[in-house]
Amino acid sequence: MIRLFETNKVRRRRELDGSWMFQVGEKDAPESDGMDMQVPGCWENHPKLLAYRGKGVYTKRLELEEKTNLRFVFKGVGHTARVWFDGRLIAEHYNAYTAFDAIVKDVASGVHELSIEADNSFHEASSLHIPNDYYSYGGITRPVVMEEIGQIYIERLQFTPRCEDGRWHATVEAIVHNVSEAPIAARLEGSLCGASLRFASAVVEPGKHTLRAVQALGKVQPWSHAQPELYLLKTALFLGEEEEPADDLIERVGFRVVTTEGGKLQVNGEDIVLKGFNRHEDHPAAGSALPVSLMAQDLDLMADMGANCVRTSHYPNDERFLDLCDERGLYVWEENHARGLSLQEMRHPLFISQCENVNREMVEQHVNHPSIITWGILNECASDSEEGREHYRRQLKQIRELDGSRPLTFASHHREKELCFDLADIVSVNLYPGWYTDEDPGELCDRARAWADAAGGAGKPMILSEFGGDGYYGYRDASRVRGTEERQADIIESNLAAYLARDYLSGMLIWQFCDCRVTEATGWLLSRAGTQNSKGIVDRYRRPKLAYDVVRTHFTAKQK
Repeated sequence: MIRLFETNKVRRRRELDGSWMFQVGEKDAPESDGMDMQVPGCWENHPKLLAYRGKGVYTKRLELEEKTNLRFVFKGVGHTARVWFDGRLIAEHYNAYTAFDAIVKDVASGVHELSIEADNSFHEASSLHIPNDYYSYGGITRPVVMEEIGQIYIERLQFTPRCEDGRWHATVEAIVHNVSEAPIAARLEGSLCGASLRFASAVVEPGKHTLRAVQALGKVQPWSHAQPELYLLKTALFLGEEEEPADDLIERVGFRVVTTEGGKLQVNGEDIVLKGFNRHEDHPAAGSALPVSLMAQDLDLMADMGANCVRTSHYPNDERFLDLCDERGLYVWEENHARGLSLQEMRHPLFISQCENVNREMVEQHVNHPSIITWGILNECASDSEEGREHYRRQLKQIRELDGSRPLTFASHHREKELCFDLADIVSVNLYPGWYTDEDPGELCDRARAWADAAGGAGKPMILSEFGGDGYYGYRDASRVRGTEERQADIIESNLAAYLARDYLSGMLIWQFCDCRVTEATGWLLSRAGTQNSKGIVDRYRRPKLAYDVVRTHFTAKQK
């Protein structure tokens, strides 16, 4: 399943999920015993590869009935990928958490071979995938689709809603791609909420071209947490004066605006307070390749606790999870992939380019999800230095240019040494009173507000983006010592009581929803017993800990 709705009625597409032949090692290595591997999936779920870090090659044979152009879309490969078609290299990509594509023209009918080399090692060309407080799984972790395209097709749509004088307007940009070597006369037609979208006809030169439509709409039900109304944005591409479309693309959108007025966060003009969780894509039965059923289970548990928000820590999530958030009205803080990097690590020669790529891919691929109300960058990186500040400035500027409709933020743990709060729209801080320190949560929160105000964050909404403590599932003891479920519940209780009593806060996100696997390494990672981060309110198998009921009590209580 690629998406939770139908994205094409004209374009022919085939999902390439299921069994692939897999071999450990790099492409063209001496043949060894192959094995059957499921796609999407993580190779760590195979009994012979439980902790394997390195390269592996997936191969699948494809049969075509007629000559055509093919477009392959890879939703996620962990984390460095190279792709061959009939032995010819057609694509290379870095980063496990964003999609990429490859086009092969004039493919003859018959049997062909698609091969994908995945590499999840911490190699010298990787600035973002490093030993960290989560696990970098290997393999084709998200779906793969094969599309048959003509000489020109609709690559993507970008939808931006706005409300003026009580009436909704839509701006739609359609990026069309001419893969031929000659100009093509084309016209684009679209519809949304019963209204026709008027795109100008164009002669599309080889390469990519943007067609734009702006339309005032009639009666529209806004998207919100309480009423997550969604609409299909339909587009069709016609060649010359032909009456039958040559291609089409459908997106699903919602009408809402996000603002940060008066030090508060608003959706459609109403102040909101985010109550939710940080969540890793991680499950013992699936690794990072969660099926939709397990994604839905996570959201069911969050909803049962009264949450209205999830932060995709610390990378762009599977778009099917975002589809579920759209449908259920769950607010999303989506984040780029860069977590806990020191200034020295940010000096990696590929850091700037790899961040620019993941930022662009994240926004372009996920911009149409109404559930995403803020973009985040660079969690707990070197924002306390002037050199680090330049990276924050550059990345926030890039994302604003890609999408100016959402506020931007980043999570800081530098306290009074923070230098970048003036660059963001929302002030977000990671604090762990009761776990890493013995400070009073309420007093510390007040001090954090003062630090933020003094550092350029005055007048901006504030979110407690991380707080919590370890609790090992099943470890219960009347002593309430560190690591017991009782101590974790106490920490969550004191933190939530303090934060919910402070009306200057626009959000509080518990670290974390579920326990997750972490990298086995030396240094501070040795403190993660069993190579797990055990701060989840549920464990890796989604079994609730004692803190579960504490969260539900506070999140579902009516605020005065």
